Amino acid sequence: MNGTGGTTAGSAANNGDSAAVTHYRIRHKTEYRYSNNVAVCQNQVRMQPVSTANVACQRSELTITPEPTSKDEHFDYYGNRVVTFSIEAIHQSLTVEADSHVSVLRPTVTANTMSAPWETLLAINDTSVLPPRCAEHRFLSPRITPSQAYADFALPSFSPGRPIVEAALDLTRRVNQQFKYDSTATNVNTTTEEAFRLRAGVCQDFAHVQIACLRSLGLAARYVSGYLRTVPPPGKERLIGADESHAWLDVYAGVELGWLGLDPTNACLVAMDHIPVCVGRDYNDVSPMRGVVLGGGTNTLKVSVDVEPIENPDAAE
Repeated sequence: MNGTGGTTAGSAANNGDSAAVTHYRIRHKTEYRYSNNVAVCQNQVRMQPVSTANVACQRSELTITPEPTSKDEHFDYYGNRVVTFSIEAIHQSLTVEADSHVSVLRPTVTANTMSAPWETLLAINDTSVLPPRCAEHRFLSPRITPSQAYADFALPSFSPGRPIVEAALDLTRRVNQQFKYDSTATNVNTTTEEAFRLRAGVCQDFAHVQIACLRSLGLAARYVSGYLRTVPPPGKERLIGADESHAWLDVYAGVELGWLGLDPTNACLVAMDHIPVCVGRDYNDVSPMRGVVLGGGTNTLKVSVDVEPIENPDAAE
């Protein structure tokens, strides 16, 4: 993900875990260093997972240094956990660290799961059967504007009558194959249109492009930010802080299947190595940390993420 890392194909752990649930400890640390004094800062943080159908957040703590003058917590419109805080004292550094314990269930949907033809989803408009806030994910958002160009790119995957799981996964693989993972090609402010034209970018861009394609067909698709467990090369120790913030997407696959997670950066369905934190229309809704400062001059940013499997979850608490 631009600004906070991203994980390329080949670094994801093997999804063939035989266990029904995997426990993780996640430490996400963000550090700012300023060349001049900061008099006041105000920030929003979205780094703490919430419980969903496949993920249970067992514990999550946020540590902020220096101590905030004021601090508040709420859940935003999309159900994400948000901490807002201000520091009204002179400081030259800011450190925010989220320490969480989550358990992830093995998804029940696989590439071979039977599913409805994708066209049938276009006719579902009954809000009594749709998940909350589903319908709005069919339309434009601050970073994603559906267009015929995106629809034309998606249509080879969405032939008439093709099951939604098969079609969506095929599009996921085509985005992976036809777009180059290149962390120098884009930045956090690159538009979806520019990434689509370049056929390059990072996980944030890949997710935005595929969402744009799906919405351009009339399907509901949402942006997901989170973490991805990675594995070291054979014979190497796992590096602390070497895991990455990541981004993928969900497409609504019908009443029975619900939201289906797709990772175009790694050409796969979302599995037990994916740990979601926030969902929204696009990156604007889920950025891990944003804020304003008074003073500070120039700043340097350091972000580290560590995703550690927990062998004995009872002892971890």
